[in-house]
Amino acid sequence: MELPRNAFKHAIYAGQQQIGLWSSLASHVSVEILAGAGFDWLLLDTEHSANEVPMVLSQLQACMEHPSVMPIVRPPVNDPVAIKRLLDAGVQTLLLPMVDTPEQAADAVAATRYPPAGIRGFASASRASRFGRISNYHQRAHEEICVLVQIESRLGMDNLEAICAVPGVDGVFIGPGDLSAAIGYLGDQNNEHIVTLIEGLIGRIVTAGNRAGILTPSEALARRYIAAGGVFTAVGSDTGLLARNAEALAKRFRA
Repeated sequence: MELPRNAFKHAIYAGQQQIGLWSSLASHVSVEILAGAGFDWLLLDTEHSANEVPMVLSQLQACMEHPSVMPIVRPPVNDPVAIKRLLDAGVQTLLLPMVDTPEQAADAVAATRYPPAGIRGFASASRASRFGRISNYHQRAHEEICVLVQIESRLGMDNLEAICAVPGVDGVFIGPGDLSAAIGYLGDQNNEHIVTLIEGLIGRIVTAGNRAGILTPSEALARRYIAAGGVFTAVGSDTGLLARNAEALAKRFRA
């Protein structure tokens, strides 16, 4: 059996725009529905949702009917144990939150590599290796693992170029919510000051030779960030789509 190809990783290295959707409902049923919607990737969140590893496993399985969509998982913290459990469950792309320094970025990469290149613990027959059926999994796993780190603080911005230069960091994601809060714009990430700042950060990531990503439910802002050089862009969330469309439907019939 061959090592599964990470189409998302190959696409962002080729500069091909990848349009995604955030998934926080913690449901394999909703993920199965979203997986067939036509997005390039889905972010399965475990940082800001009631999602645990067994549930993520079910959501990964829900994606398998639609191989054109790539699941990305955000652990609750940049921690080697949390990363190891998700990798063994078969996750190939991780988005690590709150990465502030190149040392933290290097630790994230090391958690995804087997020794001597890293510290990932050995499991002989995990789902990642298709229960031992991929004979050279442990030698080649890193080739298809994609490490994305999230910049969400003043310190992260200060260290941006150094983080971009860490070997094994495949993409740098700007977290607009926490980033805007960190500089005094809590809940106001669509403020023009923040938008202009983010466009500049995307430009710095691209200039540093890395690949930039972001989440925004605003189509206008998504297009601005793509124009600025973003190559993986989440354009909405399952909770937002459900809440806003449900409210709009109710309003039309209450009018």
